[in-house]
Amino acid sequence: MRESIVRSRIAKLHAHERQRFVDLHPRSAALAADRASSLLGGVPMAWMTRWPGSFPIVVDQAEGARFTDVDGIEYVDWCLGDTGAMTGHALAPVADAVATQARRGSTTMLPSADAAWVGAELSRRFGLDRWQMAMTATDANRFVLRFCRQITGRPKILVFDWCYHGSVDEALVTMDAAGRTVPRPGSIGPAVDPALTTVVVPFNDLDAVAAALGRGDIAAVLAEPALTNIGIVPPDAGFHDGLRRLTRAAGTLLVIDETHTICVGPGGATAAWGLEPDFLVIGKTIGGGVPAAAYGMTAEMADRLHPAMYDGGIDVSGIGGTLTGNALALAAVRATLSHAVRQEDFDVAIPLASAWAGGVAATIERYELPWHVQQLGCRAEYWFCPPPRHGAAAAAAVDAELDAFMHLWALNEGMLLTPFHNMALCSPFHTAADVAAHTDVFDRAVAALVA
Repeated sequence: MRESIVRSRIAKLHAHERQRFVDLHPRSAALAADRASSLLGGVPMAWMTRWPGSFPIVVDQAEGARFTDVDGIEYVDWCLGDTGAMTGHALAPVADAVATQARRGSTTMLPSADAAWVGAELSRRFGLDRWQMAMTATDANRFVLRFCRQITGRPKILVFDWCYHGSVDEALVTMDAAGRTVPRPGSIGPAVDPALTTVVVPFNDLDAVAAALGRGDIAAVLAEPALTNIGIVPPDAGFHDGLRRLTRAAGTLLVIDETHTICVGPGGATAAWGLEPDFLVIGKTIGGGVPAAAYGMTAEMADRLHPAMYDGGIDVSGIGGTLTGNALALAAVRATLSHAVRQEDFDVAIPLASAWAGGVAATIERYELPWHVQQLGCRAEYWFCPPPRHGAAAAAAVDAELDAFMHLWALNEGMLLTPFHNMALCSPFHTAADVAAHTDVFDRAVAALVA
């Protein structure tokens, strides 16, 4: 294959698309100006500044796999709230359950009748014995890491280079050229030198894992089954078996974060691939768009934590939050897991992701580009490079100029991709026609770029 992209064309094409974006979105532009005087960065959440275009478009209504902005333009949503709306937007059973519970009370700091059902269903799906709720997967990861340090008496955790575990301090790290743990680029105001809390090794490198665990100070390995937020990097054959063997031999606990890899199936990669974690974290998807997360553990871990659960200081232990496990969230989780994220939903969504990836691959092959498309369940993503095996290679391959153009081109054509990379998430509400439309949009973008 050859690189046939004409780099000099990108800036000119991008400038044209930026102006087209502004012309298409006068109402969103006006609302962006209104926000600028009261919101930091002009947005309610910092990363909203990273969308393509001169300002974020403003959503008026979202349903299923589509949304409409305030300028009346409809989009096929391949982002789906970066997994938070993987069920589809405005899922009717969730909306009904939330409305009903809201009229009965949202939060009391006491269990609701839905709690037992949710715990049993999470156990059935993921195979872990005991569960607790959280508001976000970030919170769940924080709580679990505290539990792991409590159980083992060890101070550090191990993560994989360019991993994703929300905004957990210990995971906002990467490796420098000398293999040292340093703050991840863009991470602001770290509380302490991250080398004090975290060891980083490359994904798919069992030798590096073994060397790190051999030091005897690592409480837990916090791992995604596959890297997802630097692009999809799947595990090598035998990697997870080796990781579990090494952690058990070292007395280190294994935490699997399924927040993104729930795209593999109803029980995530843990169920699909037969993983055996000590703890598991799941967030985003399970609330059907309502903030909710959960973390599970084996019976052995639960037994070891049992005394702490009845300690008089549990409310200041760093575990919990006043709104955590509230009745509204539990009603949303019960409705979501009853009506979505089921095998029959994946039976629709995964073939759509395969077709999406196939359309992209056909264009890549036709234009003889050294690019690649990767699929993980109902998630698919294209790269401007051959497939990497670890996060550093994936990060080195990021082409910000090309990313920005491709995203804005797609948006102007009514296709929303995840803002941080070239990812599509398929839901049961997407259609073959949506996939065909994306293939056409992608093909025309590439045609505009090649010699």
